[in-house]
Amino acid sequence: MDTDMTTSGGLNLFIDLANVPAELQSGITALANHAPQQNISLRENDDLQDVEFHWLLRFERDFGLGEGECSVMVDPNVDTGADQKRIAIVVKYHRRIEAFRSLGRILGASRQIQGPDSERIQSLLNYTEKSCYENLAVMIDCSRGGVLKQASVFNMLRNCALMGINMVQLYTEDTYQIEGETFFGYLRGGYTRQELICIDDYADALGIELVPCIQTLGHLGQILQWPKYHIYRDTNEVLLGNWDETYNLIEKMITTISSPLRSKKIHIGLDEAGGVGEGRYRQIFGYEDPTRVFLNHLRRVQDICKNHGLQPMIWSDMLFTLASKNNSLAGYYDGGTPQLTDHLPPDIDLVYWDYYHTSSTSYATKIEQHRELGCANPWVATAAWTWNRFWCALPLTFATIQAACQASKRKDGGVKNMMITIWGDEGHECDMFSALPAMYYFADHGYTQENEIDLDRLKSCFEGVCGANFDDWVYASKIDQAPDSDQPFTMKTHFAPNTSKYLLWEDPFLAHISPQYSQMNLEVHYEEVVKKLSKALEYNEDYPQNCRLRMAHHIATVLSLKCHLHARLAQAYQLGQIQELHDLCEGRLVDLQVAVDQLWKYHRSMWHKTNKPFGWEVVELRYGGLRTRLSTMRERILEYIQASAIWLDRVQKQQAQQDGSVVSVSGYASSYESQGGLASICARRRGSFMGEDDDERPSIPEFETVREAMYEYSGCNLLMDYARVSTPSRPG
Repeated sequence: MDTDMTTSGGLNLFIDLANVPAELQSGITALANHAPQQNISLRENDDLQDVEFHWLLRFERDFGLGEGECSVMVDPNVDTGADQKRIAIVVKYHRRIEAFRSLGRILGASRQIQGPDSERIQSLLNYTEKSCYENLAVMIDCSRGGVLKQASVFNMLRNCALMGINMVQLYTEDTYQIEGETFFGYLRGGYTRQELICIDDYADALGIELVPCIQTLGHLGQILQWPKYHIYRDTNEVLLGNWDETYNLIEKMITTISSPLRSKKIHIGLDEAGGVGEGRYRQIFGYEDPTRVFLNHLRRVQDICKNHGLQPMIWSDMLFTLASKNNSLAGYYDGGTPQLTDHLPPDIDLVYWDYYHTSSTSYATKIEQHRELGCANPWVATAAWTWNRFWCALPLTFATIQAACQASKRKDGGVKNMMITIWGDEGHECDMFSALPAMYYFADHGYTQENEIDLDRLKSCFEGVCGANFDDWVYASKIDQAPDSDQPFTMKTHFAPNTSKYLLWEDPFLAHISPQYSQMNLEVHYEEVVKKLSKALEYNEDYPQNCRLRMAHHIATVLSLKCHLHARLAQAYQLGQIQELHDLCEGRLVDLQVAVDQLWKYHRSMWHKTNKPFGWEVVELRYGGLRTRLSTMRERILEYIQASAIWLDRVQKQQAQQDGSVVSVSGYASSYESQGGLASICARRRGSFMGEDDDERPSIPEFETVREAMYEYSGCNLLMDYARVSTPSRPG
């Protein structure tokens, strides 16, 4: 970005880089060069004489401030002129991250003040705030297919810095390269050592600690699938404990992922390791209580970390689910403090993850249980609902974040460290940047002791920092919000339905999910979503990043055509309305094919701009399946129409030759008579309906089977994966 640019829609912010503390200069330069509004300019004071209205920013480190504290004020010693067109702003900080967050808040204020306004300037640019936590972290999944490109990670880091998030973890199960272990990252886009060094340098310049986040027990099916690694298997997903070779491999993993980074913290995973000790472990060593197997393994991995000067943290769920003998969310959340068969190793940081509750009481109770386990300072991890969908489910995300933060900020029983996770389960189909509103909402909660945040300020900051309209991005979540999906929040576990995903990937010809939504007018719902997102996508220099809404717009366009198409076709077929069947086939169905192609191509383009190419093949095969099934559906309908015309003509001729015999073809004859016959529609078209038995009446069995509701009382409130919705059949 040219540092002599002018703002697009707001006022100009000027920073004299020569007078910026050296520890901030690289970060300030990166943020200025990528400001979405192009309204941060790095100039010397003498260059500002011709600028009509601007703010001049100055940064000072002040160790008199508390840890995590910063202050922003309008400098009263600088002459603003009679018209107040020149404002000097002083940012004082203790940690670098608060200096960058202050810049983010000033960018937000610049969107609210378009000219001299003494009262609003004093209100927005004079404040002190302090982080509620030692660490405010975000974890980004780079293991479920999509591995962020280096430039995308840099983009995320810049956003984090301006929000005040001071720790980032890149979740890498096998997506990092290990010398001598060629299958780590193999055809998966694994990060190289040099890439990790560059990302760590960039993060450090922005005041962010980059912490490695890997797996050292479960979630390793991607590597354990290869024959070379079968010796390390307990189960298909879980490493074999109590086996020296396993710990040699784990030490390689830990040293490889940690050595390029400055941080001495490491997240070693250990979550959802169901079946630990029950596979090859049991065959080799005999039965042993799974909790004891788990704790013994944890001690050995902790020893490796200690030997390399690393402080490990783990996900805490297995401590609860193993003790309760219930390997489910209920086993984690619903029970009491587990009675472990052995002591928890000391100096292990437990990360309590909970993405499903909207009551702070649930979180407060579980935090206390972690302390009772022996972890004095547990972490709390909330989440942006990005997994198994195309766009972040922001409304539920906000509700769960608020509940988690309210419990975590309590003066009696709160925590020192919080994390928001961004998962990509089920193919990483989601645009990870759709989580930006959730990240900012989370960050703002991290800088106030209040139970509620200032939503108006958040919206303006989101516009200034992210270059997009907050309300438009939240509205895009409507692609997963069917008319019946708004459920009251209670103490129970909540899930955000992924309506757009299962409607998109549902087999169009079998439509086995359709009874769940047959009584709803989803066409109207998605047409309204298309209309509003079309408006949001109109170019506006204030919201350059609203362009990312195009993914949700394409999804809604496809679903407005697809969701009730099968029902329309089946009805026309069953009523013998051949012309209507033809018109739907050559009209709405063809339009749907075009819309699906547009979605596929846009999604492909977005993926390759954001992620490494590996992993896209998984999603593209899904598009290939959908496109092929739509093509088959169209071909079979047209073949049926052709075969029906020929069959009807043959039957009528046979009737004419058989005096007194009557063969009922009324359903077809009335339709053809009223529509003038359709034999010419697809003349000479032959296919699956023109078999050896030409006397059999043509049919489309897919339109004759009565559909049954799989989840009778759930409506559209479903969260389903691709395998469940793409076909009712199980492979094999």
